[in-house]
Amino acid sequence: MDAAISERLGEIEKAFADIEEALLDPAVVSDHEQLAVLGKKHSDLKDVVADIRRWRAATADLAEAQEMSTDPDMAQMAKELSKEIAQLESSIRVALIPKDPNDDKDVLVEIRAGVGGDEASIWAGDLLRMYEKYADRLHLKVETMESSDSESGGYDKVTIAVKGHGAYSRLKYEAGVHRVQRVPQTESQGRIHTSTATVAVLPEVDAVEVDIDPNDVKVDVYRSTGPGGQSVNTTDSAVRLTHEPTGLVVTCQDEKSQLQNKEKAFRILRARLYQMELERQQAELAGARRDQVGSGGRSEKIRTYNYKDNRVTDHRIGLTIRRLDYILQGELDEFVDALAADEQARGLAEGDDLASV
Repeated sequence: MDAAISERLGEIEKAFADIEEALLDPAVVSDHEQLAVLGKKHSDLKDVVADIRRWRAATADLAEAQEMSTDPDMAQMAKELSKEIAQLESSIRVALIPKDPNDDKDVLVEIRAGVGGDEASIWAGDLLRMYEKYADRLHLKVETMESSDSESGGYDKVTIAVKGHGAYSRLKYEAGVHRVQRVPQTESQGRIHTSTATVAVLPEVDAVEVDIDPNDVKVDVYRSTGPGGQSVNTTDSAVRLTHEPTGLVVTCQDEKSQLQNKEKAFRILRARLYQMELERQQAELAGARRDQVGSGGRSEKIRTYNYKDNRVTDHRIGLTIRRLDYILQGELDEFVDALAADEQARGLAEGDDLASV
């Protein structure tokens, strides 16, 4: 490794030693909040520090073995140590890629019907069921936050909260336009139609992370409505929040209680405001705002689901899986793992290995 990386490794080892020393301090032990923070940092650094120590030891052993390389046994040892060192360096470089700070968070998944009329709404419902099944496979809890049913039996819009360790890390790659190519049930001529639904994936944040001034939020209450606008509630339990500084509007009517709808609406509003701030920061760094879902047009897509050929293609990495029925049952790991590996490879290529752990 070059001098800059070696210096960074020394900084990590020192930080780890400081944390271990602090964890022995009685004042820290009695402070549960500080203890939890330091405990997580210790856990995050433990494996990479172990690799660094093994790498240092192997490097020293290799230098000694090379000095006695005329001895066949030492020459063989040098080969084995060189291989071990290469593996350790690869592992360390991967560990030094900056972690997404949101990976451990719960997540809000917003699905909206895009282009395609009734078929787009039905497709939005199909995606919802796919994510519910995927969450169930991962032993994650799903909670419906808001929904707007369509007359076709699908959804114009639906938002779910997915809760559990690593929820965001497994679902963040789903953000974008999902295009479906199939014969709709209502198509009498058997023609294939193309429809879309957009998915937004937002890390859920608490009130400490996003401070909302109550004076900035206009709260309206009204009666819940179902498909076609018919009233489904005799009380004013539905809630609409308007965040006046940004113009963001959130509605929630799924619960019978106005208080519960208001609480859910604020959770969604916090997540959207947090996402807006993340995008603002990314725009400053990248020079252009990254939009998760585009306009929802047929040509903008991250993934295509083709029923005729029983295939699903992720256009970001060029991966095609010819088991569409399997994918729609929530078997998304093959795509998620490939996208995570691609993100890791790009992080290494961009030289992110010197960033903070």
